Amino acid sequence: MRFLVLGAGAVGGYFGGRLAEAGRDVTFLLRGPRAAALAEHGLAVTSPLGDFRVPVKVATADRVGGPFDCVLLTAKHYDLDAAIEAIRPGVGAGTAVLPLLNGLVHLDRLDAAFGKERVLGGVAYVGAALQPDGSIRHHNRLSGIAFGDKGGGISERARAIEGAFAGTPVSAPANDNILQEMWEKFVMMGAMAGMNCLLRGNVGDIIGTQEGEGLMLDALAECRAVAAASGHEPRPQARERVAAMLTEHGSINSASMRQDLDSGRRTEADAIVGDMLRRARSFGIATPLLRAAYCHLQVHENRLARR
Repeated sequence: MRFLVLGAGAVGGYFGGRLAEAGRDVTFLLRGPRAAALAEHGLAVTSPLGDFRVPVKVATADRVGGPFDCVLLTAKHYDLDAAIEAIRPGVGAGTAVLPLLNGLVHLDRLDAAFGKERVLGGVAYVGAALQPDGSIRHHNRLSGIAFGDKGGGISERARAIEGAFAGTPVSAPANDNILQEMWEKFVMMGAMAGMNCLLRGNVGDIIGTQEGEGLMLDALAECRAVAAASGHEPRPQARERVAAMLTEHGSINSASMRQDLDSGRRTEADAIVGDMLRRARSFGIATPLLRAAYCHLQVHENRLARR
């Protein structure tokens, strides 16, 4: 398979890098300076699962090439329109577009741009960050992708993508119920990002307070109620895993949204916390913690807009 990876940030750089390390046909679509740096020095990843530096093929907006068999899309939600136009030249009749964004709102926009039949559902499980020198630091042992056809079942193209990741440190089995998987992560992200941002602390900071565990579980219950009303009640194993993760004493886990908030950058608040809140309102579900979290994040976004 020929892969096109949009960008070489934390998520795209890690998963695309693992494919390149395994000798797969991978091209990174990059802006000029980043393209020049990777073309000259290659892509470097440090990881508990093994460090590597690998030469990579790069493309820029004026020379995308294609069509490709699979496009890995890892843009921020607020850059999605630009990302769609960037990858469009690489998308052909047989291309699978595999978005690895959190939440759900991007699916309709991608379906409209490329057709429902081309767009897969996908979720990334990885802890990684782009370093100032352009390398990727993978800082835990999470290294997986859940993906599949949104209508269910497992298609030949999903099997082909699964095969491309075989033999790499990335766990990427084709998933026959990807929308359920996406909802379960959406619930986790809505609660964690909302509370990390509202209370300005990581999970351990919050759970170390008198009211923190109760508030975290209340936020999680709000998000679970929305999922259940939408026909995607989290499965028992997912409920237990997420509840344990969000109430772990001493945990340094924190959503990247809070890092963006603390650094004064734009956030994906509207696509995660805001979208969960709008879905809750459509069902008449009370979500006081989500309301407070989204208000807090909107204050930040409005200040940025006035600069």
